[in-house]
Formats: sequence, structure tokens, C-alpha cells
Amino acid sequence: MKGIILAGGLGTRLFPLTKVTNKHLLPVYNKPMIYYPIEALINAGIRDILIVTGGSSAGDFLKLIGNGKEFGLKHVNYTYQEGEGGIAQALGLAEFFADNDKIVVVLGDNIIEKNIKRQVEDFEKQKKGAKILLQKVKDPQRFGVPVFSKIAREQESRGAGEEGNKIIKIEEKPKEPKSDFAVTGIYMYDSRVFDIIKTLKPSDRGELEITDVNNNYIEKSEMTYDILDGWWTDAGTFDSLLYASKMVAETGANKMK
Repeated sequence: MKGIILAGGLGTRLFPLTKVTNKHLLPVYNKPMIYYPIEALINAGIRDILIVTGGSSAGDFLKLIGNGKEFGLKHVNYTYQEGEGGIAQALGLAEFFADNDKIVVVLGDNIIEKNIKRQVEDFEKQKKGAKILLQKVKDPQRFGVPVFSKIAREQESRGAGEEGNKIIKIEEKPKEPKSDFAVTGIYMYDSRVFDIIKTLKPSDRGELEITDVNNNYIEKSEMTYDILDGWWTDAGTFDSLLYASKMVAETGANKMK
């Protein structure tokens, strides 16, 4: 499988820091933010990686990462997203790179404590469709929130993957979340994801939404899910950036295996 890191956008929630650099180059404790998703993919056994970046600091990724020698890689691929067209639009730029292979997508501001090796191996065995990773959070209204079937709500404490545990849809930033789970910024797709992206229409925000992609797979009954091991956070706001640094300092995250 191939790995794709989405590190574009303008990072407006982190102004004025992002007036002078891409948010994914900001420090999270002792490393640039972009290092964490790279390490997450490598720890899962993925060596073929594409970074989708954007903005006026795109060249700094090349200066920082180069061809990935620091990470034990022989090569890193790059492509450029113009403006802020949304996560799904950024992912669409990776079609040439995916080359009909399955892909693991990680948002560039996502940081996890442990690794996703088990979930990636499970998806490799999955014949078709997609897989998303969930985590319980205190503020699900900030994220895409899975809506479980009645059976799943009853079995929720038994963990993901149980017979009958199904997601019937994902609601984006709901005011009244129907579960305490958030869809993390880690997605796994078969090659049909790019055909789905081409059918999307911009949301009210003027962006192509990854939630619409995920709901398309759910409607086809081709979506599986699992719960992340350890803690997870994004680092796209001042509060979450501070929290991410604190958690990495206290517990470590994604240390190279």
C-alpha cells in the first residue's frame, strides 16, 4: 500500500503563526508537526509516501524532508494543492501516485501515541471499500462524528469490529453529536476513492468534503472501522497544538520503530 499525507491549506486557525509558514512545519514539542504522520506511516510498514502541500512555504518541505533519508526512506514524493479546496480535493491530486493501489491517508496535523500497523494489515486483507479509525473525545462536535446503528450503540462498549457494529452515516461537526467518537484524520481507501471524489460537489464552505467520500462508502456498505490504540489529537488550533506538545512531552508519540 501507499501512504499519502495531506499537508496543504492555509492554516487560518493558527494565524498569525501561519502567515510566515505552513502549519505542518510548526513544532510539536521537539519535532516539526509533519514528522508525526510520516512516522505513523513508516511504523505501519509503508515506505512509498506522497506529501500534498500548498501555500507559499511549500518549498520548505523539500528543505526539511528532502528524499526522506532521515526516516530511512529512499524517496519522498510531493505535489501541490492550490488554495483551500478541501481535504477531498487535496486527496484527488494523489490519483497519479496511487496508481490503482490501496492507500492510507493521514492528515498532516494528526498525531497518535502508538501506531496503526494492525489496522493497516487488516485493511490489506479487506477485499474492497474503505476503513476509518475512530477515537473517543470530549468534544466530538469539532469533528466528523459516526452515527451507529441501534445494535452498535448497544454493543459500543464491546469494541469495534463486532458483528452488528455498523456506522450508518457520518455527521460533520454536529451541534448535538450522536456518539462520543470522532473520525480521526486517518483514512484507508481502495482505488475507487478517486472516482467518488470526481462526483462530489462543493459544500457550503466551498470545499470538497472527506465526510462525503466516507458516506459514499457507507451507503454502499463498504466501510469498516476500528478504534485507535492510545491517545490521538489533531494540532490545528492553538489549544490542540498545545495539548499535542504536552502529550508528546509526557508520553511520547510515534517513535520510530
